[in-house]
Amino acid sequence: MWADVVHYSAAALILIGSGFAFIGAIGLVRLPDVYSRSHVASKAGTVGSGLVLLAVAISALETYVATRAISGLLFLLLTAPLSAHLLMRAAHKAGYPLYAGSVVDEMPKDSKPSEGDS
Repeated sequence: MWADVVHYSAAALILIGSGFAFIGAIGLVRLPDVYSRSHVASKAGTVGSGLVLLAVAISALETYVATRAISGLLFLLLTAPLSAHLLMRAAHKAGYPLYAGSVVDEMPKDSKPSEGDS
């Protein structure tokens, strides 16, 4: 009975994680600019992969497999949003334009000092 609950919950987590990854793939094709695409890739990829790793952790029969899955999940949660933020910031500094329908750009234009400043 308990093993069935674990297997069904792991299967549900895998299906939900795969759904997030699929939605992220659709978003990469459909969204208009690099910022939106990067956002959907980082969020959907993190949630999708995280749910699959969580499913592996709860259905693993060996402790070392579950430990590796949990550590991979923690690493993914710590690094993916940060790297997506840095990539979008670099794209903004490189001058990639926002989508024409964007309402506001809250990033400062350039923080370089002007020629009169010292």
